[in-house]
This record gives sequence, structure tokens and C-alpha cells, in this order.
Amino acid sequence: MTTKKINLALQGGGAHGAFAWGVLDKILEDGRLEIDGVSGTSAGSMNAGVLAYGYAKGGREGARKALENFWKRISEAGQKFSVTETTPLDHLFAKMGIMSTPSFAMFETISGMMSPYQFNPTNFNPLKEVLEQSIDFDVLKNQDKIKVRICATNVNSGKVRIFKNEEMAIEVLLASGCLPFLFQTVSVGNQHFWDGGYMGNPALFPLIYDTTTSDILIIHINPIHRDEIPTTAGAIRDRVNEISFNSSLMREMRMVAFITKLIDEGWIKDEFKDKLRRMHIHSVRADDVMREFGVPSKLSADWDFLLKLKELGREKATEWLKKNFDKVGKESSVDLAADYL
Repeated sequence: MTTKKINLALQGGGAHGAFAWGVLDKILEDGRLEIDGVSGTSAGSMNAGVLAYGYAKGGREGARKALENFWKRISEAGQKFSVTETTPLDHLFAKMGIMSTPSFAMFETISGMMSPYQFNPTNFNPLKEVLEQSIDFDVLKNQDKIKVRICATNVNSGKVRIFKNEEMAIEVLLASGCLPFLFQTVSVGNQHFWDGGYMGNPALFPLIYDTTTSDILIIHINPIHRDEIPTTAGAIRDRVNEISFNSSLMREMRMVAFITKLIDEGWIKDEFKDKLRRMHIHSVRADDVMREFGVPSKLSADWDFLLKLKELGREKATEWLKKNFDKVGKESSVDLAADYL
């Protein structure tokens, strides 16, 4: 079987990260793509860490099992500690497809008036226990099968921070997924971090600099394009969230498109040509479906909802592999100008 190397860039998006779980599950099952490096942010960092750990322990099947166990634990923890689905009325709303539940509205009100230092003074985070059960960080830190790059935002400097394999620790993944209105800052060493989505969602440059593989597959979580103009308060908040958490990716894609243009149009002097590398960009996305889910659903841990997203991810990955596998290693399968500029 012909195999090709590829890098993965995993967006964050809370529970919507189960879509990426489905994409990863299909890629691992298919077996034709060898993962060289993976860059992850927030939920993407959780998927990246679990993927690399499972792969180190048991290859492709080990990675698939590790991801399934992780998302099961997410669901179980969510049933105990969810801030958005705690009443029968909430579940009724969810079954009706109404993701803006009364519980979430109440949570928004509280978090708008109080910081996590006030309403969560002990800094309790159920994700910590889930990660402790899902990853042996000594194994993750020392494995050399997949290059792992995790993105977080330095609260003090406002700069992006990329953590590498040898720095892997539970605090790193928690930092990458630290929503500032929900959790207190996460300390790694003497520095303090918030969610990496503000500075890189996901960050592409570590895959360009730290690997020799020229193909990057971006697994999108947050819809980029919408046809309608948001007019309700909830719709406006959702769209602002989507634009904010796509902005860093859009900037990096413009740079990739600019360098590609320089190469294609022969603007690079011969003595500098070996300094630049043509990148092949690919993407798996389901904007048409994901845009139907509002921000509150990113905090949903309902197992049926997570499985729905997983199956959607598998479906989209299957379509992408069938249509674009032959392009890997040769050319991009996305139109950079049309999709990102």
C-alpha cells in the first residue's frame, strides 16, 4: 500500500473537536497517510496529545482507541459538571435542536458579572482528571513517532507560545484550552497562559519550520463563511466568536499564498530558492453543518451529539481521501485565493 507523509493542523472549538476526532479516526483506519507532525490548539491540542500518545503505545489502532476513550471520558465528565445541560428543560431544548439553553443563558449572565477567580475560586477543571486518565505524559514527552506542537497564548506578553514534544505536560494542554471566562490562567513554569485560539487556531508555522513534510491538512472546526447577516444577540456573538478564532489562521494562509505566488511567478533569486519551500495545503471542513451549531453547543458533552460530530468527521474525511489523496505530495487541494484571501 502506498503511503504518504502529511502534517495535521487541528483547530480548537470545544465539543466540536469531536468532528476532528472523526476525521482522525478515518485517516488512521485508512492507513495511507503517515502523520509526521501535528499542531493543535485548545480542543485540537487535546486531540493532538491523545493521538500521539495512543500512536506511541499501539500504532494506528492504539491511537484510535485512545481517542475514543478520551471522548467517552469527556462525555462522562460533562454529565457531572456541564454548565449548559443540567436540567430536563435543557435536554428538551437540545433534542429540539435549540442549542442556546436556559442553563447557558444563566452561565453567560454569571460569567459576564463574575470572573472565574470569583465563581470558581478553587480553579476546579474536570478536564484535568480526564487528561490524567487518558495520557501518560512521560510517554508522550519521550515519543518520537509524531512531532507534537501545542499553541497557547501568553497572557502577559500577548505572544503565541508553541510547546514541543519534550515540553509536554498536563499543564501545557490545559493552557492551550484555557478559556479566560471559564478558568483561571494556567501556569507553565513562571509564565501564564490562556487559550491558544487567540494567537493560532491552529498555528501552521511550527509544521513549516519543524518538519520536512510539505503537506498540511487543516481540520476546520469553526465555519469561515456565512451567507446570512446575524441580527439577533446570540447570532452576533456566535459570528464574532467564529471570526475571532479564525483570524490567526487566515493571516497565516495569506502568508502561505504570498510565498506561493513569489515562487510561481519567479520572483525569487536563484541563490535564495533553497530557502523557501512550496507548501501543499489541504483541508477537511463541514461549514454547511457546523454553522448550524451555536457557541453553546461547544460546551455540550452529550454522547449522542459527540458521536454525531464524529460520524460527520469520518464522512468528510472519506470524501476528502477519495477526491484528494493523489494530490498529497504534489499540489494543494484547496484554492488558497478563493478559500482564504
